[in-house]
Amino acid sequence: MSVYLHDIPLPEAQAALERALHTAGLGGVLGVETIPLDEHALGRVLAEPVWAKISSPHYHAAAMDGFAVRAADTEVALPTAPLTLEYGTQAAYVDTGDPLPDWANAVIPIEQVEPLAEDGDLAADARRPAGIRIRAAVTPWAHVRPMGEDMVATQLVLPAGHVLRPADLGAIAGCGHSTVAVARRPVVAVLPTGTELVPIGKAVKRGDIIEYNSLVLAAQVREWGGEAVRYPITPDDFEQIRARVAQAARESDLILVNAGSSAGSEDFTAQVVESLGELLVHGVAVRPGHPVILGLISRGDQRSSRVPVIGVPGYPVSAALTGEIFVEPLLARWLGRKPLRPVEIEAELTRKLVSPAGDDDYVRVAVGRVGERVLAAPLARGSGVITSLVRADGILIVPSGSQGMPAGEKVRVRLYHSPAEIEETVFAIGSHDITLDVMAQFLAARGRRLASANVGSLGGLVALRRGEAHFAGSHLLDPESGEYNLRYVRQYLPGLPVQVVALVGRDQGLIVPAGNPKGITALDDLARPDIHFVNRQRGAGTRVLLDYHLQRLGIEPQAIQGYDQEEYTHLAVAAAVASGCADCGLGIAAAAQALGLDFIPLFQERYDLIVPQVYAGSELLAPVWDVLQDDSFRRMVAALPGYDLSVMGQVIAELG
Repeated sequence: MSVYLHDIPLPEAQAALERALHTAGLGGVLGVETIPLDEHALGRVLAEPVWAKISSPHYHAAAMDGFAVRAADTEVALPTAPLTLEYGTQAAYVDTGDPLPDWANAVIPIEQVEPLAEDGDLAADARRPAGIRIRAAVTPWAHVRPMGEDMVATQLVLPAGHVLRPADLGAIAGCGHSTVAVARRPVVAVLPTGTELVPIGKAVKRGDIIEYNSLVLAAQVREWGGEAVRYPITPDDFEQIRARVAQAARESDLILVNAGSSAGSEDFTAQVVESLGELLVHGVAVRPGHPVILGLISRGDQRSSRVPVIGVPGYPVSAALTGEIFVEPLLARWLGRKPLRPVEIEAELTRKLVSPAGDDDYVRVAVGRVGERVLAAPLARGSGVITSLVRADGILIVPSGSQGMPAGEKVRVRLYHSPAEIEETVFAIGSHDITLDVMAQFLAARGRRLASANVGSLGGLVALRRGEAHFAGSHLLDPESGEYNLRYVRQYLPGLPVQVVALVGRDQGLIVPAGNPKGITALDDLARPDIHFVNRQRGAGTRVLLDYHLQRLGIEPQAIQGYDQEEYTHLAVAAAVASGCADCGLGIAAAAQALGLDFIPLFQERYDLIVPQVYAGSELLAPVWDVLQDDSFRRMVAALPGYDLSVMGQVIAELG
């Protein structure tokens, strides 16, 4: 059987699932259970409203330590004419929370009372006096918590659909309940499939993929209120996947089959769903996440009972976003709560976005406030780049029908972090260096987040000119003077006052496979016919450095195989070499060490931070300068190969 992908718009896919759920009787709460009122009720969703069984407090209670009295008995008391009340008939001692005698309607705090002994002197035991002397009248119900002040019997305390918080548990207990009726947690089966998958913790060999999508999906399910059950990896075999899905149908309320969906004919998930029930949707016009499957299958012998199946794409970002788009709203429906609505803010796009016209494009972005502007910088777009979700501050959606958005466009961003965290974000755009990753760790301990976008040194200067970053990393060599960055700052940032602060000196050289099997020793070797090179993107400082030295050597770029193959970071260059896509690339020693590669040092350069003066002395960036003087930070950077810390923190120049 062959079932081919046919994309439909997201609203149509959601509507198809909605209709099928209602037809199958799965349009609401799946079940109700009564649980003890303890800390395990936290986060559960009320299936029924909570009505107060008793008032709270259920008696008139003293709000302070003191003496209960009738307010009318105190009316004549004055500072110049104190009044004495008889203990027992006109005054009674009460601690905070004690019930008032039936005849009392006020409390006088103990510090405002003079307790008297039988002889009229001050009593030794303030709690058991013969009488009390007061010098001011009190009003009715002063310092009293009247019955029902908090809650009155029969009052609605919490509505159905409410997600229980710590304070809610106290309110439910306070109005007389010891149990609470909550929605049954949906059981979600997470089935990873793929012959190439290996479990977490197992040693990997070439071609193996660590299976962690089920971990992410199960964590999402638990975060959203469901119970997740992760099944073992099933290889790419129709009968085995079918048997595992049939088993899960008997044991769960929802089945997530991960990585069995694709655009080709070998789409095991779609075939399995068709064989066990009804295939509703095969392909949704969402990017990332095209090959999403929606279906309903039988529970087996219980023909009247159906179980939804969602075929989740195998790429990590597609899998996680499929959870947000389809799984969370479904769990919300079954729990009786509203779907989560992330906080949205308006931001300004830092660069042009190109999107496929027929898809809703979910774009991961880093977000930060630079001056008066809130900016959204798009991150890596690959569906397999799980770190783009780790680094993302939010998601913006380019709707279908649009082919993208221009730089500067106002966009709505659904935040993964709170707006307060965005205000504490240091926005860095420019050249990549591993030292910035180390800095991010130290800034986090100082209450700052470092959000960085790697666009190359020239791209960073352009971002500063547009007011889109707090600082930019740069290592642009001036071929005429041999100086770094100053000429380019003057050229690209005329009239903008900036500080040029040295971060590190570092070695640049050739990254080659371990053992250097092709015997590469110098830039001259790049022109050899048996050498395939991987380059940095145009505008990167490393690219400028390469072109300068190639010109000095008289080597034409077209003589180098792979000169036009570009990567955006030193680690990406190292990964290309480690994977065998290239024989070598120009980069830093730390990137080579990170992937167990060899390094041939060729040049020493200085990597600077270019910081507009308006931010250099700001409270936001103060922790950055603190980190540069931190001994622990310096030791960690010094432990990386190829770095010189002698210049760290020096102000090289103030320009503009």
